[in-house]
Parts: sequence; structure tokens; C-alpha cells
Amino acid sequence: MSSSFGKASDIEAASKAAVASAASGGVQVTNFTELVDEVTIHFQIIRLAKQIYVWIGSESAKLGNLYAAAPTRPNNTVSVTSILGGASDNTGSGIARRLVLKTGLNIIVACNIPKNNPMLEANAEKKLIEKLITLGYSRPKSRSPGPELSSS
Repeated sequence: MSSSFGKASDIEAASKAAVASAASGGVQVTNFTELVDEVTIHFQIIRLAKQIYVWIGSESAKLGNLYAAAPTRPNNTVSVTSILGGASDNTGSGIARRLVLKTGLNIIVACNIPKNNPMLEANAEKKLIEKLITLGYSRPKSRSPGPELSSS
């Protein structure tokens, strides 16, 4: 980033606006593309009031395996289920589980990245989490588990 100060403040302002929009019941859509382990990975994040939908894909715009994950009480664990595909391929289920732990929100993950490449999946998840933090969708570390958003 050549003019990082101006761009950083623009990103921060956009992130705060996205959090305010999502917190007030609006829908926030974020699309981005990253080169991960020499593979172009496309991401789409749709933030609803108490839920995040994430699509991760490469090569084609197919939906891929679809997982739903949610915090479960009283033990603050996470439940994950396969909605579409995923019988023998669980690419995406771990991502969904960890996103719930990171955000405290219900998560839907559609994953269409190459199978049998755990490093690609891990690195794609890392890029996704970096973006979620930038957008302000991660749960504060000092607070107890819950569906609230970080306000910073």
C-alpha cells in the first residue's frame, strides 16, 4: 500500500460503517480475492443482524459444500451440520466451527476450494479471519461468549 495512511483510515471508516449497518439490522456484503498458496481464492461475506454467510471458492462460482454452525448452550460449544454435500469431504466444516468461536455468531459457510489440501484451507481461513477482524466482526477477547459485535 503506497499511501497506507489514507487507505488505512478509509478502510477503518468503512469497517465502522459496516459494523453499524449490520448491528442496526442492515445487510453488509464484502467481496475480495486473495492469492493463497499460488491458488486464487475468492471470498464473499454477507453480514446479517446475528449471522454471517461466507462463500469461499476458486476456479468456478459453484456453491460447494454448505455448513451451518452455531454456538450451543449451556457449555459454550459449537454445533456444526452439513446442509449440502460434505458426506465424505469436510472442507469447510472446521472453518465454520472456528468462525463461530471467533465471532460468537451463527455461521453459514459454503466452501468450494480444492479438496485434500489442508494447508490451502488453513491459509484461506487465515485470510478470511484477517478480513473479519478488519471489518470488526470478531468477538472481543476480554468479553464472555455471546452474539455481540466488537464496537472497535
